[in-house]
Amino acid sequence: MTKKQTLTWLRKISGDMSRATLEHLEATLPWYRLMPPGRRSSVGMVAQAGITSFISWYESPGSTPWIASDVFGAAPRELLRSVSLQQTLQLIKVTVEVVEEYLSDAPSDVREAILRYSRDIAFAAADVYARAAEARGLWDARLEALVVDSILSGEYDQELPSRIAALGWTGHGEVCVLVGTSPRMVDVDEIRRLSRHLFADVLVGIQGNRLVVVVGRNVDEEAPLATPPSFRVIAEALEGYFGPGPYVVGPVVPAVVDAVTSAKSALAAFSVAHGLRDLPRPLDADDVLPERALAGDPVARRALIREIYDVLSEHPLDLLDTMWTYFETGHSLEATARHLFVHPNTVRYRLKKVAELVTWDPGAPRDALVLHLAIILGTLGKPRSTPPPPPRAAL
Repeated sequence: MTKKQTLTWLRKISGDMSRATLEHLEATLPWYRLMPPGRRSSVGMVAQAGITSFISWYESPGSTPWIASDVFGAAPRELLRSVSLQQTLQLIKVTVEVVEEYLSDAPSDVREAILRYSRDIAFAAADVYARAAEARGLWDARLEALVVDSILSGEYDQELPSRIAALGWTGHGEVCVLVGTSPRMVDVDEIRRLSRHLFADVLVGIQGNRLVVVVGRNVDEEAPLATPPSFRVIAEALEGYFGPGPYVVGPVVPAVVDAVTSAKSALAAFSVAHGLRDLPRPLDADDVLPERALAGDPVARRALIREIYDVLSEHPLDLLDTMWTYFETGHSLEATARHLFVHPNTVRYRLKKVAELVTWDPGAPRDALVLHLAIILGTLGKPRSTPPPPPRAAL
């Protein structure tokens, strides 16, 4: 049989091979049977295009570069999202098996061509999926950079939750933002891998010399952990992926859409961290509240006033006046007692009460600075009362 006769015969039986292929797909591949009719029709088009493309390839073996467009161009782009590479290779295997069965009595060169073609079509399928994965990866990287930038800038819009969902975010509930210096080479994949081991999901962004990681808890609802790792533990585990210098842990917020609050505090702490002589890694953003307040951070100022000044001013023991006097007398218990006309033990009791209420100890130098600054800020924020006019002299 000449090659021309073989081609005529192949074109004649191509319809029978296509029908047999669809029947074999229905019988052997469960995922094909469960597909909606429209998707099954698309898969069948791919199988039929593969048979037609083989005949064209057999006629002109130099057409290998066109295999992908000939076969997979017949399917809609949505098919790549619903059919995995493994399923595509199963489809190729079934199609080749049917064709080999029909061509069992064909000349040896035709059977050899089937083997070569099946190899080429498998590589072509892998190339199609690799290109799709690369395009998806580039798009995800751009989208992730946009999401992180929106969180850092505070430009929240209605599309942020959908963008986060498009990235496959699996975090639930509380979120924390980590900010540190960026090393020369950032191993994002390793950061994600370690985070998964710590039952967390992350969004990673690189902005100049800063590396920003948004961390959320990845809790398995079917088998939740009794005590999931704290954000402090996660931050300590990720510390090695940040460059030297400040490495800040922002406050914990209820959800990823509130991450801007944690990000603002972390960025403010990152900018003033050099004000500490001994810089811990990681550094909690709230540990540098006085430095942040002095640098003009309104979040830190409000936090100091709310957590210290308001608490002391509302207490019935007149703790605010006691603290003012204590600072003005150089932290002297005896001098404070003399000014307030109380016993030194009373002053000592009130200072202990302050430490219990606001968790900052007036006897510790660093805590005393925080307390003093909070009281000054709270006093400056109060409306100024107009003193009464002096009495008029009698005529």
